[in-house]
Amino acid sequence: MSDFIIGFITDWGYLGIFLLMVAENIFPPIPSELIMPFAGYVAANGDLSIFGVLVAGTLGSVIGTTAWYGVARLMGIERFTWLCNKFGRFATLSEDDIDKAHHWFEKHGPLAVFAGRLIPAIRTLISVPAGLAKMPFGRFLLISALGSLLWTGILTVAGLLLHEGYHAVEAWVDPVSTGVVILAVVIYIWRFVTWKPIKDIG
Repeated sequence: MSDFIIGFITDWGYLGIFLLMVAENIFPPIPSELIMPFAGYVAANGDLSIFGVLVAGTLGSVIGTTAWYGVARLMGIERFTWLCNKFGRFATLSEDDIDKAHHWFEKHGPLAVFAGRLIPAIRTLISVPAGLAKMPFGRFLLISALGSLLWTGILTVAGLLLHEGYHAVEAWVDPVSTGVVILAVVIYIWRFVTWKPIKDIG
């Protein structure tokens, strides 16, 4: 994965950064923790500008996360609830869970979206409740852009400052990302095993 990302950015420059960050937000296993620090390293060498790297990374991140927002918004809370009821055990969600999450997000939505853009493995998922809650698109876009800019900026500057030691960023952030994913899997398994339907559905 590392060699592919490095080669892709080397060959495609800003467009490569943009495409990788779009993909990272649609397919979370692609790590921004390697994409942006290497982009910062390339900028430190003078092959790319730091401004261009930040624009490409942030724009790709926002477009990628907006795709999930759009899908969730088109689906709507009613259809999403129906699917979770229909495939309840696999979704590990009940209608009551969805109602509680929906009300919580309506109250704390902007902060949740901004903070979610900074948390590994959550950056993509936070777009779904935003879409289901029908957060105004302009607000979602602005908050996502600010959170994405901060996240890509931190990783880019880290790669810029560390220069050839940019892999140190991945070495530090990657275990955190892995830990979050493992925790999510453990919670999913526990909820799958203990899930009970609230009511029968047709």
